[in-house]
Amino acid sequence: MILTGPAIRDAVTSGTITIDPFEPRLLNPNSYNYCLGAQLEELTSRPADPTVPARTRTIHLTADGFVLQPGTVYLGTTVETIGSAAFVTSLIGRSSLGRLGCFLQISADLGQLGAVHRWTLEITVVQPLRIYPGMRVGQVSFWQPSGSRSPYHGHYGTLSVPAAWSPRAAAGHGATSAPLLQEVTA
Repeated sequence: MILTGPAIRDAVTSGTITIDPFEPRLLNPNSYNYCLGAQLEELTSRPADPTVPARTRTIHLTADGFVLQPGTVYLGTTVETIGSAAFVTSLIGRSSLGRLGCFLQISADLGQLGAVHRWTLEITVVQPLRIYPGMRVGQVSFWQPSGSRSPYHGHYGTLSVPAAWSPRAAAGHGATSAPLLQEVTA
């Protein structure tokens, strides 16, 4: 069951859902519009290799904006701290940006119970596109889970900065300094 806009507002008021800062004007009929933070990480590893930590370049967004380029993956964050121990989050892009060729949350749109933080956003474009800090870029919806609950305790559930992929995090380990297991199954 998906929460409606009024139910999201009520859950924020009661503290069951965290959206901070919360602006009622950003509520939709069954979601909340989230905004882009002021920092991006551009993935610079070529080719990308899932067995080693990704290399990135930090980009600080200004009021003049920044032009995203095709063929590149950027990691940003939400302005808002978002999450809940009671509801499952799902973050998607806005259709207005999709119509301009911007793909947001390429493959990881599902949040986990108990993860409350500024979410890392996966961004790529099919044509050059100027973006700005604080602009509305996506929507978060909240879903009622069914069954017993076990909160998320993984690496990414507490990060509030754009976080590049690391093999240790993907294996369920919080730190990235320990050696990666060498066995890879095809």
